[in-house]
Amino acid sequence: MADDPRGIDHTDSIDSNDGPKQPDKKKSRRPANTAFRQQRLKAWQPILTPKTVLPLFFTIGIIFAPIGGLLLYASAQVQELRLDYTDCTEDAPNLARDGGGYRSMPSDNVQTAFKSSNRSVNAMWARETNITVTLDNGVKVNETNRCHLKFTLPEGMGPPVLFYYHLTNFYQNHRRYVLSFDSDQLKGKARSYSDIKNGDCGPLYGDSKDQKPYYPCGLIANSMFNDTFYSPELVTVPASSNSKNDTWTYEMKTTSIAWGSDKDLYGNTSYKPDDVIPPPNWQKRYPDNYTTKNPPPNLKEWEAFHVWMRTAGLPTFSKLYQRNDTLAMWSGTYELQIDDHFPASKYEGTKSIIITTKTVMGGRNPFLGIAYVVVGGVCILLGAVFTVTHLIRPRKLGDHTYLSWNNAPGAKSGPSTAVASGRELRPGEA
Repeated sequence: MADDPRGIDHTDSIDSNDGPKQPDKKKSRRPANTAFRQQRLKAWQPILTPKTVLPLFFTIGIIFAPIGGLLLYASAQVQELRLDYTDCTEDAPNLARDGGGYRSMPSDNVQTAFKSSNRSVNAMWARETNITVTLDNGVKVNETNRCHLKFTLPEGMGPPVLFYYHLTNFYQNHRRYVLSFDSDQLKGKARSYSDIKNGDCGPLYGDSKDQKPYYPCGLIANSMFNDTFYSPELVTVPASSNSKNDTWTYEMKTTSIAWGSDKDLYGNTSYKPDDVIPPPNWQKRYPDNYTTKNPPPNLKEWEAFHVWMRTAGLPTFSKLYQRNDTLAMWSGTYELQIDDHFPASKYEGTKSIIITTKTVMGGRNPFLGIAYVVVGGVCILLGAVFTVTHLIRPRKLGDHTYLSWNNAPGAKSGPSTAVASGRELRPGEA
């Protein structure tokens, strides 16, 4: 018989060099024999005794209560004026030609917090309807409603003086809303219509007929707050100011209102004006779409846009609009003009202005101080109760007679006769 060709292996062949077949090892699920895996690490557990627990209660109370008091004091130093102007263009009287015709605002629309004065701010409002206003880009908008607010500051404020707009019932935290933007487009890249359509900007990605994307696209940019606030004007200039004018404008700037890191999220666009169109709610600002004369906005330098794009986590929020970091806002009567564009009543929300100062702890918010005071007070109270209980009815540390399994079933109330060691009772132990 011919030999098998070389190089052909047979699965049933036995090599003389092979050792005996070893049994397959079963995979063990037992953890490795280490201190960590076998839970043999050294540990320390404090023994809670009255001598350690009671001083701890008092220590926490003594530390927390003063901290809470300081936080409450810092919050009380913040001066704040809040005026709700949601219904101004509907409920306020028409402004007279001589600048009069104001009427007091409802008390529910006015909130104040000042350091040392309980005087009323005497907030009043009036309105103008169907007027023509000029936006900061030079575009004139007809049929605009303007709200006029008049208020009296009982004491000077700041600096710095911060001006916020405050919205309620506006859910910027909705998942679809939060994700509706294109980060590459905001950084300046010229994203095509198909890129935007297949991205996260839906449903506001562009015009399907002309195949042009919105710039900026998405729900967040389209719903940007667009009421216009002017700088407050003091109409009762004090004689000590040596001013030659009857009024004095408290100039506020719209820069330094956004986080410095937000600038890195935006860039100068690479689009040409004809490549893109403005979002639907921006039509008043760009009635002829983007043109060479009225080009797309420079998002990198537009801080109001940065502030709006940083979405709020709750439906009630405030966003910084303008500020003055150098001059104090004198006491006296001020007038403030607001061009009304943002339809808060359509979604059953409200809009307000907040003029406020700040301290080293930030704005006015007594919650943290109250929390510290409450925790400190509760700890001191519990420490006092436990101390009195320990003095009146002291308990031996580690007394086994209090263990439930050492008490005989059905035993009457009284001192327990059981012990944990299991030994027989000696004479005199009963």
